Amino acid sequence: MKSPKFLFLILSFFVLAGCDSVRHSEPAARKSVVSTQPESREPTVSAQSAKTNTEGVNDSYDQRALARAQNPAMQQVSLNQADQSQSMAESMNRKIIRNADLTLEVAAPMEAQRKITSIAELLGGFVVTSESKQRQTVDAKQELQIDLVVRVPATQFGSALDQIRSTGSRVIQEKINGQDVTEEFIDLEARIRTQKALELQFLEIMKQAHKVEDALEVQRQVADVRTEIEKLEGRKRFLENRASLSTISISLQSPTAIVVNTSSFGRNIREAIAESVDVATGIVLFLIRFVIVMIPILFLIILPGFLVTRYVVRRARNMQLSRGPQQDTPSQ
Repeated sequence: MKSPKFLFLILSFFVLAGCDSVRHSEPAARKSVVSTQPESREPTVSAQSAKTNTEGVNDSYDQRALARAQNPAMQQVSLNQADQSQSMAESMNRKIIRNADLTLEVAAPMEAQRKITSIAELLGGFVVTSESKQRQTVDAKQELQIDLVVRVPATQFGSALDQIRSTGSRVIQEKINGQDVTEEFIDLEARIRTQKALELQFLEIMKQAHKVEDALEVQRQVADVRTEIEKLEGRKRFLENRASLSTISISLQSPTAIVVNTSSFGRNIREAIAESVDVATGIVLFLIRFVIVMIPILFLIILPGFLVTRYVVRRARNMQLSRGPQQDTPSQ
């Protein structure tokens, strides 16, 4: 006894054969109807049924093809949408390292530092370094300057910049740069796959080695390949970390005092007189200091030297005078 599945297949085959015969008989039926009824513009019942069967099979396909043929702009729009979706997918997979440097003028640097720290933590980031130092202004005043380095997720880079800018009263300097490392990242992945495949080949060779020297040589090759793999994976992790977390460097400064020149002619004269008095006072003080410094030098060095020199000169003159009369006496 035949199985039901086999009977079902046979029936399906006959049904399909009948449909195919109906399709092939459609042109002949149309020709016969046209030849027998040339003056009639309406098709017969048999032709209508054959046409209905044929359109029932390919109706959806013909409608789509006709729509595409009549509206070529639809094809263009679909292609543009496909290109845009592909470019969006590629841009989402790109590895871009973003950095920013900001110099802000704030009224209270310590309070602004706390705000920036809380902003970074709320956005999923953290503070890398924080440094405070005193700087001297033009008018010899001490002002506090704070330098911060924060890291935030790359997806929150723009939001973090906007919130950090809002903590200051004025942006003195701003610099934003980005580095696309997608090509290097893809190259690293390919090299890692190649090195891992090479490592597997060396391990298979090691299993087949029968000599100790061969096994040691293969083991050295495996160690070199493993070192290269770890170096490449370390570089890959570094790029992933730098691309996933953006770095923002912030310098917080107090407002700089603006010096206004309010000098006039009378004030200039008073300042000139005051400067001349200062110069005269400096000269008098110099002379007084010179005299005070020279007094011990005069009494301890100059005066004793003068007295010794005078004594030596007088003694030399007396000796010359005493020798003169002694030489004149024998000649007489």
